[in-house]
Amino acid sequence: MTPRRRILVVGAAALIVGIAMPLVVKRVLNLVWVFGQRLCDAGLPGVRTACGAAGSVVGQLSMLTGLVVLVIALVGIWVAGAWCLRPVSDLAGPIAHVGPQNLGHRIRPRGNDEMARLARAIDDMMERIAAGYEGQRRFAANASHELRTPLAVQRTLIEVGMARSLTGEQLELLTSQLLETNERNERLIEGLLALSESDQGLRARLPQRLDEIVGTVLAGYQERAEEAGVTVQSHLSPRVVMGERVLLERLVSNLVENAIKYNRPGGTLTVTVGREPALTVVNSGQVVPAEAVAGLFEPFRRLARDRTNHSGGAGLGLAIARSITQAHDGLIAARPAEYGGLRVDVQLPKAP
Repeated sequence: MTPRRRILVVGAAALIVGIAMPLVVKRVLNLVWVFGQRLCDAGLPGVRTACGAAGSVVGQLSMLTGLVVLVIALVGIWVAGAWCLRPVSDLAGPIAHVGPQNLGHRIRPRGNDEMARLARAIDDMMERIAAGYEGQRRFAANASHELRTPLAVQRTLIEVGMARSLTGEQLELLTSQLLETNERNERLIEGLLALSESDQGLRARLPQRLDEIVGTVLAGYQERAEEAGVTVQSHLSPRVVMGERVLLERLVSNLVENAIKYNRPGGTLTVTVGREPALTVVNSGQVVPAEAVAGLFEPFRRLARDRTNHSGGAGLGLAIARSITQAHDGLIAARPAEYGGLRVDVQLPKAP
């Protein structure tokens, strides 16, 4: 029986009892009074004295009857409440045993009553928790893999340097390789920290000129674009959004850096700030398969099949961009560009 029907049954029973109880009590008291009067009229020895206190006895009996009725009512309310809440208790049992070892457990209720809707909501919540837990587990595994490789390289280089005496040229090569590996570790750790901070949400929301932020970032990447042989084109319309300037700068920087890094010599980078979407970044790099686009937003996911990084990045650029966009209550989406490369659209709420 559903909780609503249980409450209806208890309410109907309480209504019937509330109507019938005064009549029953009154009937009992009348019977007691009539019986006492007959005893007094009978004139039995020792009864006349008691008849003088008949009114007092009836009053005490009324109080006792009321007390008994009150106790019975409290017990009935307790039992009825436990009976009505029994579906909640039955639901609490399976939930209490859910843990990291069985996040796949689902209640899968039947019907469409209140408890069924609550159970479905719990199942949906468990789906989100399981997805988040699996994402964190995969992220930790990928991060350990990414950190283990450069640390192994560093260890090998140090062991080579300690095993034999090196010439000046060999020592210079060894130190340059160590420095390069160390810089890659720094970029990886910095990316992990940025991803963690953006996942925590915004500390403050202030009006920010997105077009000015994009212009500043593009100016900082102009030299790198020229070195890569990439032509930068910008179309910046005034646009104000609510958010943190530092995170918005990181969002634009990651998108621009990826667009330059995975471009081709003689290619183009087009950045647009407008109404909808708020920000668009398009590059003319290699052809991106449509089925591989969604995976690019996962941490340490790259277009190449292997996970060896030959571009100097940590594979966190688009993952950080997605996290920052979500922290600003926005949406980020990507699709293959028309002539190769990737188009990334970022939608951000307008400032009031």
